[in-house]
Amino acid sequence: MSDTAGIPGDRIRTIIERVEKLDEEIKDLNEAKKEIFLEAKSDGLDVKILKEIIKLRKQDQDERDEHETLLDVYMRAMDAPVPVPSAQAA
Repeated sequence: MSDTAGIPGDRIRTIIERVEKLDEEIKDLNEAKKEIFLEAKSDGLDVKILKEIIKLRKQDQDERDEHETLLDVYMRAMDAPVPVPSAQAA
């Protein structure tokens, strides 16, 4: 192992090469995922909805319930009529 000023060069090189290999694998996996979504789109499926389903499946039931509840509360708040201040004589 070559050391320069106490820094293990071989170990650093090994770590860097491992990370670079993982980066390449991630790139390949992302390309494969892109191809799957293109296939789904060509089958007439809505990719945006598929991605939403994947996101929801990653959540546990409590987290999903909380999300749905907050979404409902916010939507109702947006639809609620805005109170009109009453006109008072001065």
